[in-house]
Amino acid sequence: MAYRDEARARMEDANEQIARLREQVESLMRDRVTPAVSEWAGRAESAMSGASDTVKHQAEMVSGRVREQPLIAILVAAAIGWAIGRVMR
Repeated sequence: MAYRDEARARMEDANEQIARLREQVESLMRDRVTPAVSEWAGRAESAMSGASDTVKHQAEMVSGRVREQPLIAILVAAAIGWAIGRVMR
């Protein structure tokens, strides 16, 4: 009987320790990990927005150049196509 009581007490103690550890992990997640992940997500979103704006601006510049000088654009495209063709052989 005493053995059972001792085993039960140890099991309850282990369950209490697990519950405390779970609370500590949840607290760390809430206090440290979640804000850090949010900050990283904000930085990534900002970087993607900046990159997207840069790409759009560059595409507009290239498009404007092609409209201004269509013959040169055709010659450049043909030269690039020829070079890629030579490399692919």
